[in-house]
Amino acid sequence: MVEWQLRARGVRDERVLAAMATVPREQFVRRGDLDLAYADEALPIAEGQTISQPLMVALTLELLAPEPGERVLDIGTGSGYQAAVLATMGCRVVSIERVAELATAARDRLGALGFGDLVEVRIGDGSLGDPDGAPWSRIVVGAAAPAVPEPLTDQLAEGGRLVVPVGARWEQELTLVVREGGRLQTSRHGACVFVPLIGAAGHRRG
Repeated sequence: MVEWQLRARGVRDERVLAAMATVPREQFVRRGDLDLAYADEALPIAEGQTISQPLMVALTLELLAPEPGERVLDIGTGSGYQAAVLATMGCRVVSIERVAELATAARDRLGALGFGDLVEVRIGDGSLGDPDGAPWSRIVVGAAAPAVPEPLTDQLAEGGRLVVPVGARWEQELTLVVREGGRLQTSRHGACVFVPLIGAAGHRRG
C-alpha cells in the first residue's frame, strides 16, 4: 500500500508514510472486507459511512502537517483509522463523531489497539468543532462540507492548518486553510469524494 499507492503517487511526508505502514488497517474495516483492507479504494463501514481511500488519508495528513505532541481536532471519527494514524504520528487527538454507535465502536477499537491515551472520542456535531478546546493548531475533517465551516476557522490558532473537503455532494476539492497574520489563506489540492458532513455548519442531511 505505502509503496504502490502512496509513495509512487507523490506522497513524500515520511512521517505519514511510516505511520500508515504501522497502523493495522484491517482492524478498522468490516469483517467481510478484510481482503480489501489495503485496497486502493474507500470502503463502507457501519451507519452508511466509509473509511477513506488510503491515498486520500495520506494526502490529507500531508497537507495537515501535524507535529509530534500537537493537539489535533479530528472531525468525523468513523472507524477511527485516521485518528489512529495521527496518534501514531505522536499527536494528541480529540475526535468528534455525530453517530453514537460509530463513536462507541471506535473508542473501544482504539483503546484495544493501545491508542486510548492519545485519542479521545466524543459524540457531537463536528461541524461546530470544539470551542472549549480552542484554539486548535490542527483541524482535519473526514467528511465533505458545502463551504469551509466558519466555526472551525474561528477555532483555528495563528499558524494553524485546517484540511476539509469542500463542494457538492458527489464532487469536492480537498481544501487547506491556513491562518497567517490573522488572515485565512485558502488553497485547493485536487478532486475528492467524501460522505457529507452533517451538522449545523455542514449539510443539513445526507
